[in-house]
Amino acid sequence: MNFGDFYYPLPANEPVLGYAPGSAEKKRLKEVLAELKSQVTDVPMYIGADEVRTGKKFALHPPHEHQHILGHYHEGDGTHVKKAITAALKAKDKWAALSWENRANIFLKAADLIATKYRPYMNGATMLGQSKNCYQAEIDSACELIDFLRFNVHFLSEIYRQQPISSPGVQNRMEYRPLEGFVLAITPFNFTAIGGNLPTSAALCGNVVVWKPAHTQIYSAQLFMRILKEAGLPDGVINLIYVDGALLGDICFTHPDFAGIHFTGSTGVFNHIWKTIGNNIGQYKSYPRIVGETGGKDFVLAHKSADPDVVVAALARGAFEYQGQKCSAASRAYIPSNLAAEVKKKLVAEVKTMKMGTVEDFSNFINAVIDEKSFDKIENYIKAARKKNSGAKIWVGGKCDKTSGYFIEPTVIEATDPHYTTMCEEIFGPVLTVYIYDENKFDDTLKLVDNTSAYALTGAIIAKDRNAVETAVNKLRHSAGNFYINDKPTGAVVGQQPFGGARASGTNDKAGAMLNLYRWLSARTIKETFVPVTDYRYPFLHEA
Repeated sequence: MNFGDFYYPLPANEPVLGYAPGSAEKKRLKEVLAELKSQVTDVPMYIGADEVRTGKKFALHPPHEHQHILGHYHEGDGTHVKKAITAALKAKDKWAALSWENRANIFLKAADLIATKYRPYMNGATMLGQSKNCYQAEIDSACELIDFLRFNVHFLSEIYRQQPISSPGVQNRMEYRPLEGFVLAITPFNFTAIGGNLPTSAALCGNVVVWKPAHTQIYSAQLFMRILKEAGLPDGVINLIYVDGALLGDICFTHPDFAGIHFTGSTGVFNHIWKTIGNNIGQYKSYPRIVGETGGKDFVLAHKSADPDVVVAALARGAFEYQGQKCSAASRAYIPSNLAAEVKKKLVAEVKTMKMGTVEDFSNFINAVIDEKSFDKIENYIKAARKKNSGAKIWVGGKCDKTSGYFIEPTVIEATDPHYTTMCEEIFGPVLTVYIYDENKFDDTLKLVDNTSAYALTGAIIAKDRNAVETAVNKLRHSAGNFYINDKPTGAVVGQQPFGGARASGTNDKAGAMLNLYRWLSARTIKETFVPVTDYRYPFLHEA
């Protein structure tokens, strides 16, 4: 029984720790890294109240040190998918009926646990499991995940307060129900925060969830699941399983209680999911909610008025932080001819200063790409650019070595053809392709930026000329869901830059905003008439 209307005000973004030399957080994180590396973790699936160990174990390796074993996860099969769905549906009614303040406070407690005693462990697990340097881990697995948990509580509190007007003698109200069935969350390797947000945003709204993370993100995912349980998440609300993706889809997308999918991954996979759901639409109790953030071929467009140093910094950070493995990473750049020589000289010099190696050495800016499959794919793009008459040349970088870890140097390619392969295709690695355009053909280049890629996730304009800025904002209106002016096209902050793109980049449902939570709610309008009519006749029926 509720005795109050519990409202959660707008939180502040979690402060980013600096890990400066001699700092307490740096010392503690290094201790935790050593602790995690000294252990071999046994990672079960979490289904209902059970920790499920199948005995079919696969090793978890740091991408930068692939001979080391962090632990083993237990892979499941179709029976475990079905058990996860059953456990979710069993927990559904009780979870949906739990009072709002008690549901919200579970996730607020989880945020506080991550902000305090688990901060170095979440960061350490992400650094080792996904090869992120300490800063990239801090802004992801600590700050962004904490922000998602806290801001989503505030956003949902705002939604619950939105009520219809009432007229004399009538009281209207709106209730925001969870969806009828279970939600499937499929999460990627590159952001621990996405791995945490996709299942919890739906669960916060009263839904129950089956969660399948990328196998290369299991090490940090299982730690977050343990934190949720410590925070008081009831059994069965979120069920964490490690199974083959095709098998998961075969079972979930034919289940009558499938109510929605929260997805981040490739465009090709998302297209297949959408098609499968459409083919099975007659089997579901309700039309499923389909929410996805997919690929990107993100651009930086420099105008002839741009400051070359701003351009270089935006490209250096935007293209090569976390080895370019961000959906938002700068992957194609358009540089005006009047700035090209200076930008090239300074960018090449900057890239040559970037140290590459393991995450334990905090002086390394570049670490490893996620796995061998990704390494081979990226290396093939670089090899193609080296070929004679390829229409491309490498400015800097290009060395690839997977002897001890999946290391690829940050690489800048210049393409003479604006439709060269690496200007168009998503690479998801530390490869930036530059096209030099005639400084007096800015308007033509805007059309080129807009039409080159099927994606529309992030992009940036760098210019001092305000007319150029305004023109770019208008002409590139549908080219990016997150657009940046005089900045790199990465680093969206929860509550400040809600994230998501359109076209082939997804449904643009904006993680980190109220908009996303509406997708996990089903509204019901209730009208109560205090003094009901007792006669069907209206006054217009009377002639006198």
